[in-house]
Amino acid sequence: MYRFTKTTLTGLIGAFAMASCFMGVVRAEFPEKAIEFVIPFGAGGSADIEGRLLANAMSKVLGVPVVPVNKVGGGGAVTYTHLKNSKPDGYTIAWASTSLLTSSGIGNIPFDHSALDHLGQVEFQPMIVSVKGNAKWQTFKEFADYCKANPGKLKIANSGTGSATHIAAVAVENAMGCKVIHLPVGIKRRNATVLSGEADAAVGPLTATRRLAKAGKLRMLAAPTAERNPVAPDVPTMKELGYDADLDLFRSLAVPKGTPAAVVARLKEAMVTAANSAAFKDLAKKNGFTIKPLVGKDFDQRLAKDGAVVISIMKGAGIYKSKTK
Repeated sequence: MYRFTKTTLTGLIGAFAMASCFMGVVRAEFPEKAIEFVIPFGAGGSADIEGRLLANAMSKVLGVPVVPVNKVGGGGAVTYTHLKNSKPDGYTIAWASTSLLTSSGIGNIPFDHSALDHLGQVEFQPMIVSVKGNAKWQTFKEFADYCKANPGKLKIANSGTGSATHIAAVAVENAMGCKVIHLPVGIKRRNATVLSGEADAAVGPLTATRRLAKAGKLRMLAAPTAERNPVAPDVPTMKELGYDADLDLFRSLAVPKGTPAAVVARLKEAMVTAANSAAFKDLAKKNGFTIKPLVGKDFDQRLAKDGAVVISIMKGAGIYKSKTK
């Protein structure tokens, strides 16, 4: 597994600085003004909170305002379309995520991740299967056994059809080997429908689940991820329970295709430095996301791997509607 160490951080920042120095003219001129930092989801959610903190840390590195702007709609489609159509000068960047892959697969955008240039991954986190705090299922096995005994009865809430949480929920459904009803209720209502009893369970990012679980209102049963999260060490991975499901939520930064190499290098340097700032590390420790910058080929491999998983799940569920030419 890729390990992100202090030595690696020093090497990454040094490499970005060297690349920028080779194009000193561009480096000297960029940035000269505020940078738009586009967030695909609404104010107050986990994506918004993380994105705004990262933007603030990048402002300190770059010496100009990095201004968060929420452009909501289509599960990320509005943001990704805006980014693709923006001038490739480094002054528009987007807080991307697994939603870029799902938006393409569901057909909300007529292009895939290759239509953008990527600074790289900032962090990743597990997506949690949770039920109401007083639900009758104490373990994921009990939940799966109930599903098998009552096919088509369980209702699992997600953020929207074709969203990352929906795809993760389908992966959970496939791993359990039984049919469920998927409820695309939106980000704000995903947990609320479990609390109200409208849904039996929800699949959502750890950062959006942990607080309610800590208060005893939700019970986290399992996560389709490779390793347990230190913020939620008692939540088992589905693989360790014998269920084949593994799809994390990553968050990354992207810029328009054709952004100058020296500008990209400068932004990557700022991204990695900001991701390892004290404030961002504190939020990660509190909320449970893992800071793991991936750039270049490392992030390309992640996009390819997760993209293939998303497409496979979507095709199996009959919801793959890619318009990519």
